[in-house]
Amino acid sequence: MRFDVVLITLTFCFPMAACMVAQDKEAASQEGAGRPTVSLTLPRAIEMAMQQNRRLKLASLSVAESETKRSIAQSNYYPRISNQSTVLYLTELEGVVVPAGAFGNSGVTGPIPGESLRLGQGAQAAYTSGTGLIQPFTQMFKIHAGDRAAAADVQIARINETDAQNSISLIVHQLYFDILTTQAHLDAARRSASAASINESENTRAVAEGKSLDVAALQAHAAYLDRQQTVLTQQLAIDDSMLQFDDVLGLPLGTRLMLDGESLGLPPMLPSRSEAIAAFKASNTKVLSARQTVEKAKAAVSAARDAYIPDISGMARYSYQSGVPFLVHNFGTFGGLVSYDLFDGGAREAKLKQAKIELQMAETQLQQTESDVAIQISAAYDKTEQLQQLVSVVDEALTARVEASRISAQRVAQDAELASSAAKDDAAVYDTKASLLEARLGLFFAQDNILQMLGHRP
Repeated sequence: MRFDVVLITLTFCFPMAACMVAQDKEAASQEGAGRPTVSLTLPRAIEMAMQQNRRLKLASLSVAESETKRSIAQSNYYPRISNQSTVLYLTELEGVVVPAGAFGNSGVTGPIPGESLRLGQGAQAAYTSGTGLIQPFTQMFKIHAGDRAAAADVQIARINETDAQNSISLIVHQLYFDILTTQAHLDAARRSASAASINESENTRAVAEGKSLDVAALQAHAAYLDRQQTVLTQQLAIDDSMLQFDDVLGLPLGTRLMLDGESLGLPPMLPSRSEAIAAFKASNTKVLSARQTVEKAKAAVSAARDAYIPDISGMARYSYQSGVPFLVHNFGTFGGLVSYDLFDGGAREAKLKQAKIELQMAETQLQQTESDVAIQISAAYDKTEQLQQLVSVVDEALTARVEASRISAQRVAQDAELASSAAKDDAAVYDTKASLLEARLGLFFAQDNILQMLGHRP
């Protein structure tokens, strides 16, 4: 390709590319202007998530549901009082017939009775109403076992609610940190694109002056487009994180969030590794939930054993009737009820065996959960130590980058170096700053993760 053709092509392409980027920025600005904007600090974001997150609302409803189920189980302790009333109409009644003279026949009185008599039994329209009370006695063992299982369910629901709160708080930290980090990388990418643009202009002039080959200008333009692609990629990552953050906070999707990087506060104070491993069994939500599952399985074993006890209940009933023969209108009934399955095909024995197996499974799962959490905590402490070392290394690298940028700026001022070199060094400073922020926030998040494993809200 001829030199003048290349120069004309670059002359037209570069302004068009810059114009397209400017149009994209203006369109994005106009699109963002129509969306609601919310300024957030990290504490405010956590508070908003605690109030509006749908997962937390479901966890709270699960607690209320479990408490209601326990109330139903506890109601079996109390006697059952019920009323049963009936209205009957009989098409035909059986009567007692007394023949004439059945009680004697004399010349003085004649036959007694003088004619056949029919004595009716009751009435064709009969009314009955009875209010009865049944109090379980031996069933109390089964009822108590069911109450224990329901209480374990309530505790599991409450533990899950606490775990959901801690998890949502951790997610808020993660998304908050991710957005801040990506915004820092976006700023660094824009400065890198600016440096690439300066380098592109220098190469274009060099080609025009015959000091460089055509390929240098093309390579500089390709490098500039690569930097622009990085800018767009970072911006898309921020938009995706914003959508996830809107959902976690319970805000309408598309809400623009203005995050305050100065509201992070201090990293949490953590116990030592040995102290954390020794203490997590008393506070980790997964361990506590597994422990309540064991309690529920123990209650199931008790209920299966209690199935061998006969059901004995006391009962009392007060009844009213009208139209029923040989009964007074109002009368009472007292007694007891006994029920026992003499043969059930081995169902009770099989259920007891099943309950014991489920108890063994729950106890084994508890042990496995404790082991898993201990490993996770140990790995989390390893990660925090590595991140602490990474922060120190990147901090030292930043100091070197800043000094290199200062020297490069001085050389440009003395016309001893191209402006593109100083721009590249300046972009490298911001890229290292973004890496340092990412390392520090990563350490912050790792410490929050340990806090969450110990059963505390980050």
